[in-house]
Amino acid sequence: MTNPSQRLDAQAPARIGARDLALVSVFAALIAVLTLVPAVPVGALGVPITLQTMGVALTALILGSKRGGSATALYVLVGLAGVPIFAKFSGGLGALAAPSAGYLLAFPVAALVTGALATLVLRKVTRRRFFWLFLAAMGGSLLVIHPLGILGMSLNAQIPLGKAFILDMAYWPGDVVKNLLAAAIAVSVFKAFPAFARRRFQA
Repeated sequence: MTNPSQRLDAQAPARIGARDLALVSVFAALIAVLTLVPAVPVGALGVPITLQTMGVALTALILGSKRGGSATALYVLVGLAGVPIFAKFSGGLGALAAPSAGYLLAFPVAALVTGALATLVLRKVTRRRFFWLFLAAMGGSLLVIHPLGILGMSLNAQIPLGKAFILDMAYWPGDVVKNLLAAAIAVSVFKAFPAFARRRFQA
């Protein structure tokens, strides 16, 4: 006979353990490391193409919504605190006044969305996971990063939303490539470490 306390424990949400905290820190550092790759300024406002968005997508795909969102939020908070881990080795609250502020603030929300979609894929899909994980990553980009990025450009650069939308289109091809890479890496990680796909790696 099953003990009632055991049933309650089984139904309780997974607690964040020491290993989870370590993973959050490691993946926040991974996003920061990806900013070491030189940024490519694009458009009249000079908002650069970086590998940050790939790092956000990869983090969310592998860690899931809660931990992926936490890692991405940690990255953003450390950068806003003044550590130069944003594009072009910048940091500090001044980033909130830049045309790229909307993209930056969108990262944690995008990680929550991508992580939730990825978890749904991992629970429901056993074949063609690469394709579905890619769509999960694109979901975070198209539903969160680009809309908030457009809004941020419009507000901080004081340009119409329509013009900001046109400027934002320059980043779409790069996002497709980066999300394809993130999905491919995630599939490889899940094959090597199945516990990540099960979302069970508390310590």
